[in-house]
Amino acid sequence: MVALSSAAQEKEQKIISPDVHPDNTVTFRLKAPNAKEVNLELEGSSSAAMARDDQGVWTFTTKPLSPDFYSYTFTVDGVSQVDPGNALRNPNHIWQSSMLHVPGGSSPWEEADVPHGVVHHHFYRSQVVGDQRDFFVYTPPGYEPHSHKKYPVLYLLHGFSDYADGWTAVGYANVILDNLIAAGKAKPMLVVMPLGYGAPEILQVGVGSLDHDTLRLPNYQKFTQALLSEVIPQVERAYNVDKKRDSRAIAGLSMGGTESLLTGLNHLDQFSWVGAFSSGGLPEDFDHTFPGLDSKANQRLHLLWVACGTGDSLIKINRQFRDWLKGKGITHADIETPGVHEWQVWRRNLVEFSSLLFR
Repeated sequence: MVALSSAAQEKEQKIISPDVHPDNTVTFRLKAPNAKEVNLELEGSSSAAMARDDQGVWTFTTKPLSPDFYSYTFTVDGVSQVDPGNALRNPNHIWQSSMLHVPGGSSPWEEADVPHGVVHHHFYRSQVVGDQRDFFVYTPPGYEPHSHKKYPVLYLLHGFSDYADGWTAVGYANVILDNLIAAGKAKPMLVVMPLGYGAPEILQVGVGSLDHDTLRLPNYQKFTQALLSEVIPQVERAYNVDKKRDSRAIAGLSMGGTESLLTGLNHLDQFSWVGAFSSGGLPEDFDHTFPGLDSKANQRLHLLWVACGTGDSLIKINRQFRDWLKGKGITHADIETPGVHEWQVWRRNLVEFSSLLFR
């Protein structure tokens, strides 16, 4: 009887978090009996104070949330922590967070009953950077390694502090491409996701490193060199890809958005489709950063797509860059959407941008 009572008591004390309800409200719980204050930090929402019960369990229930993936953390007496009751995490070098999935709807990042592509993981030693590194390759449904069919390629770059798999682990890029291709809204393509650090030591300094030329410029320069001289040749040896510039695109988020602009616009012999999502760490001297860029680029660019959330602190520099492009007579798409510096914005950016490629 004692054993049964203990088991029942343990079950009763089990903390379920997050708890998604049928009406799409979500209850978060954290057992922290000694804490004085606990807040929920949920992507897309303001910080919310949680309430403590007499068992030391802190609770907060949201309003109904739209189906999506959300990052969140708890702040316990000023210290951020992940949800110990939730195994779904946002992998990151600096900002660890838990992930909430509110299912439902037909969003492109929701897994559906459609043919699925494959995500391949590659490792190599970089002679440019001098380290062991990796990159990921998405091959679309129906890809056959021994076929003579050639596919276009999107080089898709992560942001500062992400791992190389940021776009699949958090952005669900493979799911998005599966669904878009199945619906005929995107061309079948390979998506290559390389490691974005040309100077990995930049991670040790933190996000402020992107404000200093002595740190960010070597990072950008070596990234471009490694991409062009190491990653692209490996991809083109291992996969059935169209090697022409008209079949090669580059895009990325935050730091990766800046790397896409620097690499793509300064190497128009290599890329004809360029996308930048919420570019961060973009050098402000555009004339110096893009010395050869003028209206003649319009003859070589199929698409230059520059996007940012209206609530993002980076909206100012992105608007300045778009104004500079306009002054140079360079055709581009100005994209502003609701949202801040978050994956909910970037997933939607990818949906729209990838749907335009290789048409």
